[in-house]
Amino acid sequence: MAQTEDVILEMNYCPRCAHPLADKFLFGRLRRVCPGCGFIFFRDPKVATGVLAEQDGKVLLVRRAVDPKQGWWCIPSGFIEYDEAPEEAALRECKEETGLDVRLTGLLDVYHYQSDFRGPGILIIYQAEVVGGELRPGDDASEARFFGPAELPQEIAFESNRKALRRWQSFLPSPS
Repeated sequence: MAQTEDVILEMNYCPRCAHPLADKFLFGRLRRVCPGCGFIFFRDPKVATGVLAEQDGKVLLVRRAVDPKQGWWCIPSGFIEYDEAPEEAALRECKEETGLDVRLTGLLDVYHYQSDFRGPGILIIYQAEVVGGELRPGDDASEARFFGPAELPQEIAFESNRKALRRWQSFLPSPS
């Protein structure tokens, strides 16, 4: 069953002992709790990471080959695996989607989003520079290319990416 704005996925049975969960007011809100073993289900956001990679004054974007926002542009990004550090996920996602190796140079910003059909999440975007590889779309991207500050496409897939790109543009020197 997929989660939509109208349907909220609930955990109904304890993952520890399989006892049916009950609702209980804990830690300031209603939560699912196991009356058998005391397990408390905390609904956590998805955590993703992205890379704002620069080369020759241009930024790397990928055209999405999948929904949501198929055909729109975004920063190379994806969800962090359970056994990865955010920095490792950023490097992996950039390589998978663009074929490029990057070196992270800093943290651009952290964004909270609520518009994803899978539920709310947190996106950590790093700044990076290209250090190798061959530019080619891969994984869930149909195209990968660099854009100058005045060349950015209008169809940027996510609000967090639009904010990150505006922030990147604000760091650039003004044209003389």
